[in-house]
Amino acid sequence: MAQTVLVVDFGGQYNQLIARRVREANVYCELISFQKLREKIAETQPIGLVFTGGPASFNDEGAPRIDADILNMGIPVLGICYGCQLIAGTLGGAVGEGPREYGKCTLDVKIKDSALFKGVKSPSTCWMSHTIYIEKLPQGFATSAVTDSCPVAAMEDARKKLYGVQFHPEVMHTEEGFKILKNFLYGVCGATGEWTMSGYVERTVAELKAKIGDKKVLCALSGGVDSAVAATLVHRACPNLICIFVDHGLLRKGEAEEVVRVFRDEQGMKLVAVDASKRFLDKLAGVAEPEKKRKIIGEEFIRVFEEEAKKVGAVDYLVQGTIYPDVIESGLNHSAKIKSHHNVGGLPDVVDFKELVEPLRLLFKDEVRRLGFELELPEHIVMRQPFPGPGLAIRVIGDITNDKLSILREADYIFREEIAKNGLSGEIWQYFAVLTDMRTVGVMGDERTYDYTVALRGVTSVDGMTADWARIPFDVLQIISGRIVNEVKHVNRVVYDITSKPPATIEWE
Repeated sequence: MAQTVLVVDFGGQYNQLIARRVREANVYCELISFQKLREKIAETQPIGLVFTGGPASFNDEGAPRIDADILNMGIPVLGICYGCQLIAGTLGGAVGEGPREYGKCTLDVKIKDSALFKGVKSPSTCWMSHTIYIEKLPQGFATSAVTDSCPVAAMEDARKKLYGVQFHPEVMHTEEGFKILKNFLYGVCGATGEWTMSGYVERTVAELKAKIGDKKVLCALSGGVDSAVAATLVHRACPNLICIFVDHGLLRKGEAEEVVRVFRDEQGMKLVAVDASKRFLDKLAGVAEPEKKRKIIGEEFIRVFEEEAKKVGAVDYLVQGTIYPDVIESGLNHSAKIKSHHNVGGLPDVVDFKELVEPLRLLFKDEVRRLGFELELPEHIVMRQPFPGPGLAIRVIGDITNDKLSILREADYIFREEIAKNGLSGEIWQYFAVLTDMRTVGVMGDERTYDYTVALRGVTSVDGMTADWARIPFDVLQIISGRIVNEVKHVNRVVYDITSKPPATIEWE
């Protein structure tokens, strides 16, 4: 395993972001609960610790604590926000209320030869989010940076390699934040930058070969980036991988054919492609309620997969595209358990297998994409937008028919084609068309029409938890609207959704 940094979770909103930034610096890290810190230190022998922010105040009863001896082990520590206050309070300093600082502030570096601030311009912009500050430094510490209203914006005991910052270097609003993190990782912890996707491929393929050998492996391949990268990685190591792709008839235009072409024809995988579209549409006939659609599709998918898996026979391993955020959400840390995660819900209960293989469980989404490029998968597979499991079923409002799906596929294809043609695909996190159940009056030629309204949805986001509507140029929207109305039968009106999340969701159903 590569050198490890432990990102110690104290409940802050940016914790996953801190871990991703460390990985972006080519340093492997794990996000762990503060309650498991001592055992993880013994297990991993980390080169450094990063204490995250959190909602508590150090002075609160029941606030997260660590033992002082952990700060005397000789392991470099960087405390961020609450993590900074924790270091100060634990080592005999004082933490108090105010001054309050939220948003952008001007940071002035006071210790010019500080290892943490090497090459960092001063003044620079940083991002603050706190109501607690350090009233008194612990013995041996010095103030290394200030803002107009925060007398200790950063502190350090360079001799013990203990550093704290009151601001958030992990967020993009902190101008020199990534440089500060890299200074800690490389200048203080002595990282060598071993964590790369090329190295990950080499190590993981070797481990899979040793573990699986020539045994039989099964993978549910959806065509999404996680299952695609997981399958390709396992395929590199194992000759007996069998992928099952279930076409439920609710994919976008050309997607089913693309999955078969890329993975069977180009990658040379053993791929069982099942056209179950009629079966799914029969089950969905007359169903308009969104949750009922989802349940029917999820259950039917399991039934189809189960039938195909039985034809394959007993397998030794089942591949899942579980990624690191899934592991975290399943209760890795002390935070509340968000969900029990299976990439394909329910499959472990219906497939006869001995063990799960999850080759991506250490990776964040952006790392999975980099890994996909390392494995030489096509860009349109690696950069595939988030696409819901129920597919177009929840983008057709109301009941589903073949005719409605055909209308939506064509409108959605035009939207995606024009976004790509205008160089906007990299700027918009997700974009798609929705066939509403609303018909409106229109005039086409000299005739009155009464046809469907298509809604377009485009959002910018980082993780999908929050999203803002994408500011697609009006001239591009005009081209898209004109093409849809002229080229797609039974559509006479196009609207653009300009609602953020919250209050709306990204999908319409």
